[in-house]
Amino acid sequence: MKIKRQKQAKKTISFYKYNFGFREPFQILLDGTFCQAALKNKIQIKEQMPKYLMGELQLCTTNCVLKELESLGKELYGAKIILQRFQTRHCAHFKDPVPASQCLISMLEETNPHHYFIATQDKELTEAVKKAVGVPLLYIILNTIVLDKPSPCSVAHVQAVQAGQLVTPEQQQSIHSMKEEKGLLGCEAERRGKKRKQKSGNPNPLSCLKKKKKPGVPTPKRADEEKKRSRNRRRKAVPPQDRPDRE
Repeated sequence: MKIKRQKQAKKTISFYKYNFGFREPFQILLDGTFCQAALKNKIQIKEQMPKYLMGELQLCTTNCVLKELESLGKELYGAKIILQRFQTRHCAHFKDPVPASQCLISMLEETNPHHYFIATQDKELTEAVKKAVGVPLLYIILNTIVLDKPSPCSVAHVQAVQAGQLVTPEQQQSIHSMKEEKGLLGCEAERRGKKRKQKSGNPNPLSCLKKKKKPGVPTPKRADEEKKRSRNRRRKAVPPQDRPDRE
């Protein structure tokens, strides 16, 4: 059973390595609920988690998580002692602490740029992590640490990237840096500016067309010719003997 769990964990870690750029040492963000479950089940986090994930780790937490444990009293004193042994990552709530789940979600930002794992037993935090893209989830069940399978959101994101519908954040950053190195960003801006000037300076093609003459409206020359023709017709119509003699 242990070998099967490790194989599944290895497969899941490979998924995050190849698709989201995870590298060792893996950064594991833990909260008080995970440490409390480890304490009850007699799990040595520092010893067992690196063996299970088969790599180097950095176990860490935030100031908000520690503050929450302090406020909850003596029942979670053991979990607080465990967390104090780990590294503390700086969060944006140093002056005004927020609930642990809210703080850990904010540490992920939009794209989990620091490649954090989340270790928790909190249902609310677990649901939020499963809705995020590219965030591995750890929890304790049946006295063992379990790395959850990639969430449907992460799998759908990878499929969209492979189909060419999306670009990963790492690809966007690399493309941007390559353009900066080759000076293509300035050239693109100049081209856009030239296109806008050309579009604004060109005349309207409809205004260059010749005006069409309206049918049925005679020009001045045609009007004079028609008058002369009508006079000649009248003269021809009257016979010579009926014309009045001129003195």
